[in-house]
Amino acid sequence: MSEIAHQHPAVVERPEQTYVAVRRSVRMDGFAVIADRLPEIFGWLAAQGTAPAGPPFFRFRTVDMAGESDVEAGVPVGSAPAPEGDIAVGTLPAGRYGTLTHHGHPDKLFDAITRLRAWAAEHGLEWEMTAGPDGVEHWGCRVESYLTDPRVEPDMDRWETELAFRLAD
Repeated sequence: MSEIAHQHPAVVERPEQTYVAVRRSVRMDGFAVIADRLPEIFGWLAAQGTAPAGPPFFRFRTVDMAGESDVEAGVPVGSAPAPEGDIAVGTLPAGRYGTLTHHGHPDKLFDAITRLRAWAAEHGLEWEMTAGPDGVEHWGCRVESYLTDPRVEPDMDRWETELAFRLAD
């Protein structure tokens, strides 16, 4: 298998999912500012006695490759404790999502995103997304879920990341 292998894209129906998260405006070259908050969120959940209900993720509310994107670092939960400080509670909306699992280093996700978007265009599928005149994309729900636990597999070239972008109704 090559360093980067991909599962075939698919349309998946997803239920609503409650989560806790921290939200920031970040540049893509400074993404660690938000990514490094995930251990804090896991620690906060443990202190609240709340178990995660799925893998951690990043929700992109806006994407601006040249500027700052509005991003949440989140963890799904069955029921959320009361928000505290800058840890908020949110909900990923139910609906149809275009999905693709990327196998490989997260730095190579751009190729997987490009592939998922091309597949949707080929199949006449539209995203729940609008692009402003400045090129900034505003997404209804665009999520990257990190399926690999870095404590178990520290080699990022072996990680699995699921892309799930909500489709327009």
